[in-house]
Amino acid sequence: MKKIALHWKIIIGMLLGIIWSLISSSLGWSEFTLNWIAPFGTIFLNLLKLIAIPLVLFSIISGISGLGSTSNLGRLGAKTLGFYLCTTVFAVGLGLLLVNIIKPGTHIDENTLIDNRITYELWAAENNIEVKDDKDFLTNPQYSERVLALSGNEVNENALADRIAIAESVKSRSPLQPLVDIVPDNLFKSLSNNSLMLQIIFFAIFFSVSLLFISKEKARPVIDFIDGALEVFLKMVDFVMQAAPFFVFALLAGVVSDMAKDDTGKVVEIFKGLTWYTLTVLGGLLLMIFVVYPLIIRFLVKKISYKGFFKAISPAQALAFSTSSSAATLPVTMECAENNLGVDKKITGFVLPIGATVNMDGTSMYQVIAVVFLAQLHMIDLTITQQIVIISMAVLASIGSAPVPSAGLVMLIIIMDAVGLNPAWIAIIFPVDRILDMFRTVVNITGDLTVSSSIATSEGKLNYTDKSPSDTFDLDS
Repeated sequence: MKKIALHWKIIIGMLLGIIWSLISSSLGWSEFTLNWIAPFGTIFLNLLKLIAIPLVLFSIISGISGLGSTSNLGRLGAKTLGFYLCTTVFAVGLGLLLVNIIKPGTHIDENTLIDNRITYELWAAENNIEVKDDKDFLTNPQYSERVLALSGNEVNENALADRIAIAESVKSRSPLQPLVDIVPDNLFKSLSNNSLMLQIIFFAIFFSVSLLFISKEKARPVIDFIDGALEVFLKMVDFVMQAAPFFVFALLAGVVSDMAKDDTGKVVEIFKGLTWYTLTVLGGLLLMIFVVYPLIIRFLVKKISYKGFFKAISPAQALAFSTSSSAATLPVTMECAENNLGVDKKITGFVLPIGATVNMDGTSMYQVIAVVFLAQLHMIDLTITQQIVIISMAVLASIGSAPVPSAGLVMLIIIMDAVGLNPAWIAIIFPVDRILDMFRTVVNITGDLTVSSSIATSEGKLNYTDKSPSDTFDLDS
């Protein structure tokens, strides 16, 4: 009997989790699901995050120290950042094109559109705010409450307030504060917080570059320790992933049960009013996954076929969809790159950890579509200048988005405020954000794997053979 590949097991677990959650909601068992099944999904995420940080640290040190010279590092770094920047700009441009063509914010009842616009105008007039130029939406709780009421959605207002507060603190910082934030003042503090991944990457690069400048005799014991520790963490990934299908079942069952509670009709109602927005975002994300990235592989890598590419990366895609976290998926992304695509370890150890932090193509595309959609929903025509600002902010914000679920919402607030829109409007898209976040994460890690394969090819370090994941992925061997 043919063994089922890991990615199919994960997909089956996802489907069973969704089916179970709907059954438990219809039977009134949601509390049981949330109390006795969903915690295993949390355990799964915790295990992956536990491994992710030391894996990033040791992978980068191992990868850079193995390059042999700083000239190789400079070349590889330039290629990595250049590739990631190009794919992000393209994703943002594609999202802007789609949202202007489809105009998802206009496909609702005209009276609702007018009501939205009137509310916007009244609020601006009451606060002596010029509609086109105002930047002070965050200080008006009455208007925020009215927007929440008009959206017709149940929203966790505390969560909204928290995100707005975070965005406010980010905006009030020095322009060079993001550069300051990259440099850690305490390594152990950085290692204890997944959102400080850039600080860990900085330390790893600094440490490994320093290794290149000391004698080989003194560096060798350190490198041997790093390489040995890296192998241990990779084996930990193997152990965790053996139970991934069950964990994914628990994770999805908990997510959907938390949305639906004991009313399955609530899920349908939540998505009904946001259909056009959801379809626009999904359309853009699926184009990136199934058209743009395969075209890059076709022209830059060539030896990897369309079918072979998706067969090789499917375990990472399935896990990214279920966890909504590039950081949590990183260990499996690295396994897929090395074992299935044949990317050299030195490339994966450098390119993929950076990609999991700064390459957020799906997040950037969604932010552009969301901002324009919310403007359309309130009958606001954004100027060309404003849309250029959105593109620039989305590209820059992708670097600042932590590789964890729904981090893009916080950056979305900053972008909206930059073009004079009310950040409280993000409450309108809250209900579908979790589902779309799953697809955004798939785009992000697919982009990471595309870039790593392209760079490996340009460096002559791609050893791809057309085998199924079950033949090459450690977890299924």
